[in-house]
Amino acid sequence: MASSGLLVTGASFAAFRGLHRGLQLLPTPGSAAQDRWKWQNICLSLVHSLLVGARALLGLSLYSQMATDPIHSHPPWALALVAVSVGYFLADGADILQNQTLGQAWDLLCHHLVVASCLSTTVLSGHCVGFSMVSLLLELNSACLHLRELLLLSHQAPSLAFSVASWATLATLALFRLVPLGSMSLWLFQQHHQVPSALVVLGGTGLVTVGAMSITLGVHIQVSDDLRSQPCPSTPGHNEIRTYCDDEPTSPDHRDNSTFSLK
Repeated sequence: MASSGLLVTGASFAAFRGLHRGLQLLPTPGSAAQDRWKWQNICLSLVHSLLVGARALLGLSLYSQMATDPIHSHPPWALALVAVSVGYFLADGADILQNQTLGQAWDLLCHHLVVASCLSTTVLSGHCVGFSMVSLLLELNSACLHLRELLLLSHQAPSLAFSVASWATLATLALFRLVPLGSMSLWLFQQHHQVPSALVVLGGTGLVTVGAMSITLGVHIQVSDDLRSQPCPSTPGHNEIRTYCDDEPTSPDHRDNSTFSLK
């Protein structure tokens, strides 16, 4: 089982690296031309989130035993889906190392390292696949985050599309981040006698940390998007009237990092 999981992980890594090279051949919107790499990187992340998140939701709906017994019960395809996600995080980490310095992306690289390590443990051991599948539901919220970030990069805020993406991000954050995190925490508390103490402590700490980050992210999105929709106060002596406050980034180093914070 470990060998087949490693094979799927390797194939996923190669596929996502190939997709990234393919995206480099496609045109980038003129409004996002100054941040071409980030546009391509988030597009690839959107593909991963839609693929894995939708498959995890469908799988848990059809095979509910993974939620009731997240340690032992799982079909073979579930383990393969986890391996695909491991391959993506490794490929994305390699892409980040090629295009950014450690000072720019150390937090994101640490996130990828932790996630890939946890999911790799599932792939190698064949246990806790249900836990990993529930955690992949978070990718449905990540898909909305990625779409929102792409609209920001293309200067589509404020707009109807951006408002829909923003509200969808908040809705899926509650439904596919906070609810799964809460259910996993409750299961871990109730069944702690089935899990080694070290894993209970590590798992509980991780769930609390990600939950706090998710709530902070939701507040950040709500506040920043409300500010974007506020009319700017007029400045005496200026003839030009601005309809909305322009808090869009003016350089690649000053930008909304909501997507990267919980990628």
